[in-house]
Amino acid sequence: MPQPKLKIGLFGTGHLGKIHLMCILSSEKYDLVGFYDPNKEVQEEISKQFNITAFNSIEELMAKIDIVDIVAPTPHHFDLAMKGIEYGKHIFIEKPVTSTPDQARQLQQLSREKGLKIQVGHVERFNPAFLALKDIKLKPVFIEAHRLATFNPRGTDVSVVMDLMIHDLDLLLSIVDSPVAQIHASGVALVSHHADICNARVEFENGCVANLTASRISLKQMRKLRIFQPDAYLSLDFLEKEAQVIRLHDEDQLSEDQMNALLPLDTAKGKKFIELNSPKIEQTNAIQMELETFADAIKNDSNPIVDIEDGMAALLLAHQIQDKVEQSAAKVVL
Repeated sequence: MPQPKLKIGLFGTGHLGKIHLMCILSSEKYDLVGFYDPNKEVQEEISKQFNITAFNSIEELMAKIDIVDIVAPTPHHFDLAMKGIEYGKHIFIEKPVTSTPDQARQLQQLSREKGLKIQVGHVERFNPAFLALKDIKLKPVFIEAHRLATFNPRGTDVSVVMDLMIHDLDLLLSIVDSPVAQIHASGVALVSHHADICNARVEFENGCVANLTASRISLKQMRKLRIFQPDAYLSLDFLEKEAQVIRLHDEDQLSEDQMNALLPLDTAKGKKFIELNSPKIEQTNAIQMELETFADAIKNDSNPIVDIEDGMAALLLAHQIQDKVEQSAAKVVL
């Protein structure tokens, strides 16, 4: 017997909000009660296009739903989430979770007190390339990330750190099981009032180092993550949804037949053998998957895959990097 659908309301119907809307409409786990958007013209357009109810009041919609889906601009995240908690609703909230770490801490504390779940929309956790690593033990010593985009005026109300790099910061913190020890970062504002390109070096207490670059003024798109560890090199392409794993084996670990099937490599540490694998990629709709796993977490009373603590940690690291960028920019003499 099928389980009853969870009633969900959408707050914000911009570019990403429309994607959420279509994912919810095609899901068997949700019943889209309606949406709220302060722009009356947008309300009429969306309501007619998708044949769904537009609500004129935030409170009126919240009273009729189980889950608040916040896809409004970041400055509105905190107030909408606080209103959702006031109404006793579970909350899905797009990244970055809030404008400031203090706001995120308030949401964390209040949601815990009321027994409500919050999932943050760090969608790259659900990218097929990243999911392909689920059975691989990760013990990175160096990580390199490049996230480049062509210029788009949408999103320039925040720095490239909040707009793009925060995706890789969340991935980084989910991979490295160690506190951050030190941060170095620099960036420049070229076409907006905030940094449009940024490079950050994050060092962890366990010795792992990550080098991250984000730009929204590139001539090409790129979303790649490379993980180096003692026994392997892993390469992820989030755009192409591809993953490669290159392993190094010692000679004494292999049989003669295995050695003949692999590529030999002479190193300063002796002879090694290279094994190249491409993990199976299961094509998925990442946004629909993150929304549906949130429904599962609510029904099963389990922890969301990307919870409020994860969103808060990524936001805090992003703010620390932004502070370093601003300090670096203040020293520049033109």
